[in-house]
Amino acid sequence: MFFRGPSLAVSMGFGSYDESEQGDQDTDIDEDGAVNVHENDHDGEISFDSEADSDELIDQLQSMKDE
Repeated sequence: MFFRGPSLAVSMGFGSYDESEQGDQDTDIDEDGAVNVHENDHDGEISFDSEADSDELIDQLQSMKDE
């Protein structure tokens, strides 16, 4: 990245990357305590009844967007 001012040029680096530090990392992971992101997944459908027609709902949405 370069930042230039009236008479100033500054260069910023992100440091060197050493792949050897990212090699096989022996970690002990407790999988029983892990978060299961699919624990509350539900397959099905949802429906609701409304007495408003599509035009009324679109008008309501537009008014909410305008606010």
